Amino acid sequence: ELQGTKNMDHMSSRLRAFLSEPIGEKDVVWVDGVSHELAINLVTKGFNKAYILLGQFLLMHKNEAEFQKWLICCCGATECEAQESSNCLKEWCSCFL
Repeated sequence: ELQGTKNMDHMSSRLRAFLSEPIGEKDVVWVDGVSHELAINLVTKGFNKAYILLGQFLLMHKNEAEFQKWLICCCGATECEAQESSNCLKEWCSCFL
């Protein structure tokens, strides 16, 4: 059962799937908001696993604005992708950390 997530019904099925279990060795494309194109850019930069992207989010002290800026500027994310990805990782943290 997920603690800390009050609004499961408002979540995309992709976000729900990501939050339904530990991050394990999931590829980065599992992160909600990460498109195929963005995944390629992330993998090229060494962010091939969801937990590595999560690590970047944690290094930025879970600062969503900073993380989104990094995704857009350094990884070629759209604003929408950046928002969905940071929200996904934030929700994951509130469930599992």
